[in-house]
Amino acid sequence: MTIASDELLDCTGLLCPIPVVKTSKAIKTIDIGQVLEMVATDPGAPPDMEAWARQTGHELIEQTAGDGEYRFWFRRTK
Repeated sequence: MTIASDELLDCTGLLCPIPVVKTSKAIKTIDIGQVLEMVATDPGAPPDMEAWARQTGHELIEQTAGDGEYRFWFRRTK
């Protein structure tokens, strides 16, 4: 499945909580309904980003993992 993202946020090499902080800032720079793609290498990113989506109400559309890389697609909801 290929998801068209409106913005790409590269958090490779960064450890928690930096990907969460950067995602929180980046989602505010796109319009409601647009999609933010975030790439991370921190193995703790999947549970962190799932919790962030639940807490903020933004939609986690998809996430993938492979070769030590984690990708997330979030739709801004508010």
